[in-house]
Amino acid sequence: MRAKITYAVTAAVLVVYFVLVGSRGVMLIQAGTALTVTFGVAVLILPVIGLWFLWKNTEFVRKANRLAAELDAEGGLPVDELKRTPGGRIDRDSADEVFAKRKAETEAAPDDWRSWFRLAVAYHDARDTPRARKAMQRAITLWETAR
Repeated sequence: MRAKITYAVTAAVLVVYFVLVGSRGVMLIQAGTALTVTFGVAVLILPVIGLWFLWKNTEFVRKANRLAAELDAEGGLPVDELKRTPGGRIDRDSADEVFAKRKAETEAAPDDWRSWFRLAVAYHDARDTPRARKAMQRAITLWETAR
């Protein structure tokens, strides 16, 4: 729940920022000189790119949560079998061990979105966020094509 609140607050702050930047772009365009209009258009492009990026990330999170809910209903969510340090951090060797199991599971069933979902969780636990995201995107694609 804490992550959802943080995401919502961050998204709201970004939207406010985009509105402020967009208003500055409009003000520059209204000034009417060639230079200010050029800068105004350039400034307006930034919020458009930012809103697109925010929308794509929100869709990704929404779909990943939908997959997690479906996997939870099936009883297929990965069990937390990771060892932790006294401070609560995940032990790297433990994460690597679980990752090896998840990778083998995914190689055995490359067209199963469930195995890709569990692999994404293992990548995340191993602190490999880019690969975790790619694995989750693969899980989402497989889930969508199965529908």
